[in-house]
Amino acid sequence: MADAQSEQRATRRFALRLPVTIKFTNGDMTESQAQTRDVSARGVFFYMDSKIAEGSVIEFTLTLPPEITLTESIRVRCRGRVVRVDQATGQKVGIGAVIEQYDFVSEV
Repeated sequence: MADAQSEQRATRRFALRLPVTIKFTNGDMTESQAQTRDVSARGVFFYMDSKIAEGSVIEFTLTLPPEITLTESIRVRCRGRVVRVDQATGQKVGIGAVIEQYDFVSEV
């Protein structure tokens, strides 16, 4: 029987430090800059300056580099939900989120 920890690790993670803009509702719509630590098909872990409550719905767009896509860089807009908040990293807050929906975005 698989436990929750092994289930979370079922897809390959890529250790990617990518800039990302996170949009979330904190009373008002808030936009914050962040940097990813790792990305997988099911989720993302990133560091940002402000805290987001567990369970919050977020939207973010990131550009996957050619070493991941094996073609060209691809922009992906994601909607997801915060499932983990880790404040053990000094001034930055670590946020784990599951990706519930995504769309490929064309470059403008």
